[in-house]
Amino acid sequence: MSHVLQDQRPARARKSVAPTSLTRGGLPRWAPAAIAVLSIALGCGIGAVFGLSSKTQWGLIAALLFVVITYTASAVIENRRQAKDRVATSVVWVCFLLAVVPLVSLLWTTIARGIKTLDPYFLNHSMKGVTSFEQGGGVYHALLGTIEQVGLATAISAPIGLLTAVYLVEYGRGKLAKVVTFFVDVMTGIPSIVAGLFILTTWILMLGFGPSGFAGSLALSILMMPVVVRSTEEMLKLVPNELREAALALGVPKWRMILKVVLPTAIGGISTGVMLAIARIAGETAPIMLLVFGSQLINGNPFEGAQSSLPLYIWEQYRVGSDASYDRAWAAALVLIAFVMILNLVARGIARWKAPKTGR
Repeated sequence: MSHVLQDQRPARARKSVAPTSLTRGGLPRWAPAAIAVLSIALGCGIGAVFGLSSKTQWGLIAALLFVVITYTASAVIENRRQAKDRVATSVVWVCFLLAVVPLVSLLWTTIARGIKTLDPYFLNHSMKGVTSFEQGGGVYHALLGTIEQVGLATAISAPIGLLTAVYLVEYGRGKLAKVVTFFVDVMTGIPSIVAGLFILTTWILMLGFGPSGFAGSLALSILMMPVVVRSTEEMLKLVPNELREAALALGVPKWRMILKVVLPTAIGGISTGVMLAIARIAGETAPIMLLVFGSQLINGNPFEGAQSSLPLYIWEQYRVGSDASYDRAWAAALVLIAFVMILNLVARGIARWKAPKTGR
């Protein structure tokens, strides 16, 4: 027995020593960074030699070289299986950079071009008395119109979308539920211009109402409703059935169980979905052009008269083509991006606040 224990002690001692990457013949930890630097240098060199003027082409060449060099080095030094694993990791990083670089470039350009015009005067004044070729003017009327139109669209879409999702998850059985699901899927892919044309035909041409912010809200609600239904439906499906069964076992009516158990449990995800739907419609331009018409003056009544909005204001200023209008367009674009980012941050905050607290 002691002889066996003596034979096992060296084996355990040997197992406790973890082999390093160099002892097993693998690439060192700094190898991916070195390969990335080498790929960037080679990509820039190839682009300069062949006269490629676009820096995007240089970046794509460097990304391709990074994947190829990573696979070759790993296959020679390690093995083909490890090389495939490193290539998969490299492709993930390259795709991540390809997605992030345009976003960072967009944000940087918008901030750099819009920050020089964005000031309290720009946010507190409209374009009244200011021609499009002159300096000055502001975005207050467009910001007010966007807030009112998006608010009305949310007031219309959120209750209808929530109740539709509750029906599909809690009550929907048979052909009617399938038909509702089919039309929700169809509405998800409707172009914004089609929604605008539908409201233009029914609300303005057939019923005789004039252009207004409310007409634009009706079109935006058509675009927002399927997003709310889909997101709410998925959140309700995540609620454990045990909670429903426990409430029903206590004799609670089903409507009360939905109101007191299901909805409070999923309220964080539902709020996030509604906020994301709001962010989706905040930048729509086509329905506003057809139904709201745009105005250079402040109109606080969304039910009467033409209004403006941030996307429409950006398009109007860009169409003028002067330096002053370009500056106002970039500043308004920065305001719109900030508006959407604030909505996303609010959605994340609500989701964290309403997330279930887990104890240790």
